[in-house]
This record gives sequence, structure tokens and C-alpha cells, in this order.
Amino acid sequence: MGSNGYRFHLTLVILFLTFFFVTACSTPSWLALKKAPPHKAKTKDLLDKEVIIIDRREYVKIVNPHTQEGGNQPKYLYIPVEEYLANKEKYTVPTTRSPLAKAATPVSGPTSPSVSDRSDLPVAPIATSTTPPLKKKILITHFEDRTTSEGEGIGDWLAETLIKEMAYRAPQTVFVDFQTIKEFLERNGNDLEEIKSPKTLKLLNELFGIHAIAMGELTGPYVFTTRSPKDRESTSTALIKIEMKVRDTLSGKTLNTISVQNPIFSTKEKGIFSDEKAKRRAFELALNELSRSLLKELDRLDWFCRPAKIEGDEIYINVGRLTGLREGDVMEILRPSILGGKDQVRGQVRISTLFGLDASVGKLIQGGKPEEEDILKFLRRGGS
Repeated sequence: MGSNGYRFHLTLVILFLTFFFVTACSTPSWLALKKAPPHKAKTKDLLDKEVIIIDRREYVKIVNPHTQEGGNQPKYLYIPVEEYLANKEKYTVPTTRSPLAKAATPVSGPTSPSVSDRSDLPVAPIATSTTPPLKKKILITHFEDRTTSEGEGIGDWLAETLIKEMAYRAPQTVFVDFQTIKEFLERNGNDLEEIKSPKTLKLLNELFGIHAIAMGELTGPYVFTTRSPKDRESTSTALIKIEMKVRDTLSGKTLNTISVQNPIFSTKEKGIFSDEKAKRRAFELALNELSRSLLKELDRLDWFCRPAKIEGDEIYINVGRLTGLREGDVMEILRPSILGGKDQVRGQVRISTLFGLDASVGKLIQGGKPEEEDILKFLRRGGS
């Protein structure tokens, strides 16, 4: 596919998206970027400006007035409309530069909308090594419930509880909201069962940046209750079995099948409501083992991302500050090996701007522009 067709295809795809995710524990973070319709330019000051909607908020795209000062200054800035209208002169590109301007230290200003401007959002910790722990995006679907208690929704509850447990164990993981993915597939005429297919897995990887999905089924809980002939106290134990498949969205292959079953004697409970206590204990033990096993699988996954859109010399990427990127970071453009060999290095991109909830813009500094099948991997921190 040619670069023009590629850009056109991605532009259409991005217009379908609405955001932001995660958010039972975090929020899925795809790039919600589109041009605002003409009526969005409500004043004459915006008639000659490009107004863009990012995560449902309007921004003015302007030329960075500090570009001529050198360094890693981005070519464009994305300024909230209300801020631009209040400080238009601040964002006017100077025609000449005085000697004082050359000697002055650049004034730090709002270079782009960023999650750091919002105290209610988690910000990835600053890493000290050259390989920082960038966050991976994981989708945990519902569990197929094969229990005898129909209508209780145990499968949905199990998935929600597992996400909460994993969020505590794996803070460097973003869990994409399953309901959002389900609605997206339904809007596009895809059956939920198709989420298992390599084609759908690849689509989720390209659009949502999901690295892996975990889906499973549960059997039980089976409760065994006895009553002592000497007294009326009951004694209960419970058993539950959970099986989960972890699939890699890049290759579409199953990475592993995790099977857990709680030790039945560890669930022994006596007295009133012993059956309910035993069931709760069975779930706790099974979920604890399941989360440990899933964490090991996720640790084996390589981090990568994909370009969302290419516009001139700028490459829009659907990851940013929430994921752990910083301005100046260098990404390597790779063509994944089909046969499992070494990926082909095709170029490098330097992150120039972080904006929105979890998005960024990069500039090509080496090689050729990424194509549809290419991925981006972290290479080094800026300045390292």
C-alpha cells in the first residue's frame, strides 16, 4: 500500500474513534484527533486557523514561535482555543530576532496539551535507565461462565476483580475497557466471537495499541457441605477452576494457556454461612494464582507502538505521557519479521511533542517514514 493510501486509510479509521479509556483502572488511549467543522471557529480570530479536536476538546494548531531558537522545538503547537484567544500575541511568530532574544533563555509556555496538566490522571514515573518501563496495554475480556448458578454474572465479576488485582500488581500496565471494545466491534458489524481471530487482534493492535488480550472461562464454584452428627454446625469447602488464554495481538498467536485451581482444603469453613465463606475463599485463592501467572506472561511481552497518522514530516503516535514517553525520546522504526527472525530496522523517530491524554508527535531523524505494517520501539531517552 502506498504512503498516500496509507495516510487516507488511517485518517478514516481515526475518525471512527472517540475516547478515552481505561477507566475502571485506567483508560484505553487511542488517538482521538480530527479537524473541527467550520462552525467551531466562532470568532474572526480563528477563521484562518486550523482548529483540531483532541479528546473532545478544541485546540488551535499554530506554528511554534520558538522554532527559530533551535534545540528540539516542535514545529507546531496545539493550544486550547480559550487560551489562544486570550493570549494571541504570545503565539505570533516573530519576523525578526533581536540580539537580546538570542541571549535570552526561552520562556517556558504551554507547548502542547498534556496529561501533566491534569492532576487527576496518573503520570508515568520518570525512569533513570535508558530502557524505561513503558506501559503495555492489555485487554481482559469477560469470562465465559460455566457455573451452575445462571444469571449471577460471575464471569463479569471475575474479570473486573482480576483487573483490580492486576492494577495493583502491575502498575506499568494500562487495562483497556472491555465494554468500549465490545461496542466498537458491534458498531463495525463484528461479532464478539471474532475477537479471537488474528485479523481482529491485529485491528485492535493498530487502532487501540493493545499488546495482548486475555480471555477465559470458569468452572464452578462447586461447594461441598457436611454436617456433624454431634452438632448442627456445617462444614464447607469449595472448588473453582479457571482457564485463560493469553493472545498476542501482533502475531495473533496464543502465547500461553493458564489453568488454575484452588486447593480445596484451604477453603474449609465452619459455622453459619460456611458455604458462602468457602466460595469466597476459593475465588480469592484462584484469583491470586491467576494474577501471578498472568503477570509473568505480560512481563515476557515486548513493548511497541504504531504510527497513527503521517502528515508531512510529522508522525502522530497513539502513545504519550501516560504510557511513559518524554519529549526527546527516540523510537526505532522496525519491520516485524514474518518468520520469527530479526526485525528489519528502517529508521528513527524523535518525539517532539506530547499532547492529549496519551498521544505524541514525532519527527523522522533517520531512514524512511513508517509504513502500515511497521512498528515503533523505544530506543533511547532524549540526550542519552
